[in-house]
Amino acid sequence: MRSLRTPLSVFMLGFALAAFAQTDAPKSAQPAPSSAQKSFDALKTLAGVWGAKLAVDPPQPDWNGQQMQVSMRITSRGNALVHEMYAAGAPDDPAKYDHPLTMLYLDGDRINLVHYCDAGNRPHMVARPSPDGKTVEFDFADLTGGTKYGHMHHAKFTVIDANHHTEDWTYMMPGDKPVHVHLDLRRTEKTGGSASGR
Repeated sequence: MRSLRTPLSVFMLGFALAAFAQTDAPKSAQPAPSSAQKSFDALKTLAGVWGAKLAVDPPQPDWNGQQMQVSMRITSRGNALVHEMYAAGAPDDPAKYDHPLTMLYLDGDRINLVHYCDAGNRPHMVARPSPDGKTVEFDFADLTGGTKYGHMHHAKFTVIDANHHTEDWTYMMPGDKPVHVHLDLRRTEKTGGSASGR
């Protein structure tokens, strides 16, 4: 039995040393975050409730100057960001009022955006690499659902500081006529709860 104990002791010692070496590895040995991870981390700093007036080009009836609110919250253990947009003061009645929801999530080395639109479709966009990580621009990839009422085609988020960011959205009207919406958003609440808490 003595001959079995010695190899087993040596094996356990080697295993303990390997485990210690892995947990005691210098932090510099960890890979640097990708540009997609940096951009996603920047987007997550936008968790909170934001307010802005719509600026629309070309002008649309009942759109220009409308006061909007945007709620953003981190979910799924930090793996997704929920973005909800709604008219300020509008009741939470999905049968009467627009309340589009957008999900942003990191998938490997790219950030995906899926917009659940009140037009009844779900455009999917993919972020371009961002040199500074503070401007994240999403290009149209594909769409689920019809385009009878148009579809969201492009999005751009720019982080200015902790309490200020802009969003630019391009909606493609029927007949491929683009409408650009600009939101110059100011933070109204730090933590981003669900829009039902408004």
